[in-house]
Amino acid sequence: MSCLGNILWFCCCGIWLGLGWIVVGVLWCCTIIGIPIGMQCFKLARLSFFPFGRNIVYRGGGVSFLLNLLWLCFGGLELAAVGAVIGLVLCVTIIGIPFGLQCFKLARLALTPYGAEVV
Repeated sequence: MSCLGNILWFCCCGIWLGLGWIVVGVLWCCTIIGIPIGMQCFKLARLSFFPFGRNIVYRGGGVSFLLNLLWLCFGGLELAAVGAVIGLVLCVTIIGIPFGLQCFKLARLALTPYGAEVV
């Protein structure tokens, strides 16, 4: 079932969310200091393309807290807002609720990507 969900997700809205993560990652990689953050964006773009069947485990620490604060200032809020709006639109119909829940999962991840692990 997750394979079918991933295919439908990719065709409907996964490609747009994944491309958003890639654009932000490329912008971060323009600076030498931002390359590790850009590489994290590329990993999360891969999750945005195919999110069904994967869970996110949040672990924290001092370094991840500081990186999440920096991330929120320079790109995280925009990606989280886009994911939340798309999730709300998808949850209007009963058929779109599973896709909307995936959008909310990705929106939460967009707020705090550091300290999160995809399993």
